[in-house]
Amino acid sequence: MTKDNFKDYKLSSEILKSIDMLNFKSPTNVQQQVIPVALEDKDILVKSQTGSGKTAAFAIPVCEMVDWNENKPQALILTPTRELAIQVKEDVFNIGRFKRIKVPALYGKSSFAIQEKELKQKTHVVVGTPGRTIDHIKEGSFITENIKYLVIDEADEMLSMGFIEQIEEIISYLPTNRVTMLFSATMPDDIDALSKKYMNNPTKIEIKSKTLTVDRIQQDGYRIEETGKLNLLRDITIIENPDSCVIFCNTQQKVDALYTDLKKLKYTCDKIHGGMEQEDRIKVMNNFRKGYFRYLIATDVAARGIDVDSVTHVINYDVPHLRENYVHRIGRTGRGGKDGRAITFIMRSDERRMFEIHSYTGKEITLKKIPSKRLVSELKSDFEKKLSIRPKVKIDKAANLSKDIIKLHINAGKKTKMRPVDIVGTLCSIEGMTAQDIGVISVLDVSTYVEILNNKGEMVLKDLQTRYIKGRPRKVTKAEM
Repeated sequence: MTKDNFKDYKLSSEILKSIDMLNFKSPTNVQQQVIPVALEDKDILVKSQTGSGKTAAFAIPVCEMVDWNENKPQALILTPTRELAIQVKEDVFNIGRFKRIKVPALYGKSSFAIQEKELKQKTHVVVGTPGRTIDHIKEGSFITENIKYLVIDEADEMLSMGFIEQIEEIISYLPTNRVTMLFSATMPDDIDALSKKYMNNPTKIEIKSKTLTVDRIQQDGYRIEETGKLNLLRDITIIENPDSCVIFCNTQQKVDALYTDLKKLKYTCDKIHGGMEQEDRIKVMNNFRKGYFRYLIATDVAARGIDVDSVTHVINYDVPHLRENYVHRIGRTGRGGKDGRAITFIMRSDERRMFEIHSYTGKEITLKKIPSKRLVSELKSDFEKKLSIRPKVKIDKAANLSKDIIKLHINAGKKTKMRPVDIVGTLCSIEGMTAQDIGVISVLDVSTYVEILNNKGEMVLKDLQTRYIKGRPRKVTKAEM
């Protein structure tokens, strides 16, 4: 019997509070089937489409089951890409916000030393890509002896990217007495073999669908050769006039060139690909989520990890080389039960790949005629009007979660022997404050950050201007969330 309310599960008040403030209305199909099994500490093998709510399906039980008092990591979540690691970290952190769950993310092209310092503090859940996770295990900065939960997310992508040996190496460092959850959009033989080797009689859950792609996504195609693509893209965007659109290209060079072309045409756009610095990629993704621009030009690096509300259109400027990537690309739209549009530009040389995609997905792609000049002309003024208006900034899904929380910065850290217990002791000595009003505490070398919950931040900030912390006055200011 499925349960259609999160309150029907055995979840703590802290987790239920986060779920409510994140505006999760009712469990999705995959959440209904996964959460109760996970809460019973059983291994799970899940086949579910992208965009089905599977991150929360494992994040909710993991946050519920970890013991806050334990200092060493208790859960490891492996993801194939850096973008997805960042996204999953945010989701886990938000769900575990009121339980004060600490969640570092381990991925390449980012400071190893900073990640190492995070791991030295109290840590509950680690999210990481395979390569960087192995690096921290071998360096001794990631202690795995207390890992009780292993989640392998996007397992089919892990295998296609050649991570199978790294995953097996990571598993060799983990306790055998653990819960393993494996999530995949497809279930090739390699994943079945992996589950038989490393999982203990897993409960198999398949979220059935007639096709591999979301039924609410309208899939259209246009026959065009390379020299005509830019003009067709311009015409299609005029006709469709999307609010939020991802345009996929197969190479970094193509992304750069198309970005330059669209900027010349005054499109509000940005780009993302693997040749960019990680900080720049994170900034672009955050800005796209907030709706600062309408068009994101991307390689397949962005097909995983883009969890953006209301992407209305995906355009395949190039047909992807791998049929699986088609599924993951168009899965950026039609999420959360909303309708979506996927449009693919098809050259004569793409025919075989399109046949493979059709055979693989089981979904017909409707071939359409090139738009007439008359139709484009009729709709151009509406397009230009929208183009001239700044996109409406989207409210972050965690904004409601943070509205009663203030983050404070204290100018003292490990070098002055500051400890979380010192912060807790001082805060609990303030009239009206309890331990339940204290959120995540991060003690760095010369700084400490602490979240004050339940709308008590201003009161605490005012009090700490004159109160000693660990025997002496400290400078306390507001910090960015």
